[in-house]
Amino acid sequence: MGKFVVIGERIHCISPVIREAMNSMNPEPILKRAKEQIDAGAGYLDVNIGPAESNGPQLMKWAVTTIQSAFDNFPLALDTANRAAIEAGLSVYNRSKGKPIINSADAGDRIGNIDLAAESGAIVLTLCSKAGVPADNDERMAYLQELLEHGMSLGLDAEDMWFDPLFLVIKGMQDKQTDVLDFLKMCKDMGLKTTGGLSNVSNGMPKHIRPIMDSAMVAMAIQCGLTSAIANPCDRRLMETIKSCDIIMNETLYADSYLDI
Repeated sequence: MGKFVVIGERIHCISPVIREAMNSMNPEPILKRAKEQIDAGAGYLDVNIGPAESNGPQLMKWAVTTIQSAFDNFPLALDTANRAAIEAGLSVYNRSKGKPIINSADAGDRIGNIDLAAESGAIVLTLCSKAGVPADNDERMAYLQELLEHGMSLGLDAEDMWFDPLFLVIKGMQDKQTDVLDFLKMCKDMGLKTTGGLSNVSNGMPKHIRPIMDSAMVAMAIQCGLTSAIANPCDRRLMETIKSCDIIMNETLYADSYLDI
């Protein structure tokens, strides 16, 4: 399935520093976060501008051009519920280092983002849900089939649909974790790519536990077929685990220095 792809999650408007930088269109905090994640081994950077109802298209254009011009057209995931903002970001996106990612579509109100991905030749992160968390894997699979058929009917390659089972918070949903892993196995058997918000699983845990839990989960998920995750590449333990899994899965050639590559 290829080397594991980390989509760096740290350019997010929920962060007060990033929110202020976006409000004032100050590039420095955003470029700092971008560099940290690229240096740590991210394959993509997620650019989450939130709903950005007043200036979404302008803000996304600015963010895309600011980051790509500073980092040799590094590939980005455009993350917002504002479709006009995604379209604006796509209009200035440089594809020389990778297709843009649209984050995200689902089987409900955001199914149109699959159409947008097909029209623009983008990758789309596709949530296996319609509204809220699916009740079980039968529901996840029903949504996956609906979304896959919709995308393929528009000429979208299945390779460009990365399916998200929805990683769930362990505190309160501990009994649902094996369902997610089982669903990843199903997707692997179908030859499909998968992704998801990995840090959801450790949400609410003490700070020192989160890297341990996230690393354990990603290793188990990779074994079950997970091919990508939206995660914090600056979490050293997590990245060491992912790089080690790539070695074990024979996706990267072993060298004693593999953790530094």
